[in-house]
Amino acid sequence: MIANLLKHLPERLSEERFDTLVDAEHVTVERIVSRGHTSPAAGWYDQPRHEWVVVLKGRGMVAFEDGEEVTLGPGDHLGIPAHRRHRVTWTDPEEDTVWLAVHYD
Repeated sequence: MIANLLKHLPERLSEERFDTLVDAEHVTVERIVSRGHTSPAAGWYDQPRHEWVVVLKGRGMVAFEDGEEVTLGPGDHLGIPAHRRHRVTWTDPEEDTVWLAVHYD
């Protein structure tokens, strides 16, 4: 079946949308749609698997616990090693930010 990552985006988005596209033993692929959403303020993501993320549309900022901040736009991608604590601190509130996230061992 053919699908398009930039189509069928939700019209209303009260919270970030996570769609699992592939879920296998050593890899998970997700499409994430944000519209002004950020990570919960109460903590950091501390994931047991490595993550590679690319922004397909929109803009977002990822902050790391050590103080580094990275702004990503269309086509920008970032590798995040397992257990590197991070969070999304900003996404464009005026348009959809579409992320493709690959979690792997």
